[in-house]
Amino acid sequence: MNTIAVISAAAAHGPPWAGSPPPFAPFIGVAMFFLLLLLTAFAVLLLMRSRGHRPPWAGAAPEPPETAARRVLAERFAKGDITVEEFMERASALNWSPGQSTKKGRT
Repeated sequence: MNTIAVISAAAAHGPPWAGSPPPFAPFIGVAMFFLLLLLTAFAVLLLMRSRGHRPPWAGAAPEPPETAARRVLAERFAKGDITVEEFMERASALNWSPGQSTKKGRT
């Protein structure tokens, strides 16, 4: 019975900082600010990725294997390592018509 009396007396007086904000109130505001900042950064990152952009820390996109093979074939032909017939044969194996751009919007 004595415990109930102590609890009710403490509840009647209120918190120890009675009348002023609690001492941890500024930390709640700072935590909410950083949470908002983090959510904003996450939203921007998701928006960039949905539009096809890579994250800033990812660096440049790796070269596709087909492009690398075409580049090596063109370099070998330019050096004279392979003949015109070999070049055209290997280019057709890559489904590539030299001199024609594969990018959209260009002729």
